[in-house]
Amino acid sequence: MSTIFPDPIRQLPQADIPMPGITAYLSQAENHQIIFMEFSQDVEVPEHAHESQWGVVLEGQIDLTMNGVEKTYRKGDRYFIPGGVKHTSKIYAGYADMTYFNQKDRYAAK
Repeated sequence: MSTIFPDPIRQLPQADIPMPGITAYLSQAENHQIIFMEFSQDVEVPEHAHESQWGVVLEGQIDLTMNGVEKTYRKGDRYFIPGGVKHTSKIYAGYADMTYFNQKDRYAAK
């Protein structure tokens, strides 16, 4: 899979995210994380909730459902999931984003 991320991002630790077809790089801070994600295959993410999440779509498409409302986000779009809100998504092959989690331990490094 080719990557859209430059070397400084690819040199970050990879995030341990249990989803097929994902490559994710973890930027760890004291009280939050930023994850740079790329997907090589379609993935359906089951309903879940966590602290707030804000993302910018860099490539591809994601269908995100919150409170029973589905919205599609594509390259250049931004989305926000408030903390504690249950959500699900379908992420399509070729998708890439940069996601801020308002949680210091959302994901661990591999």
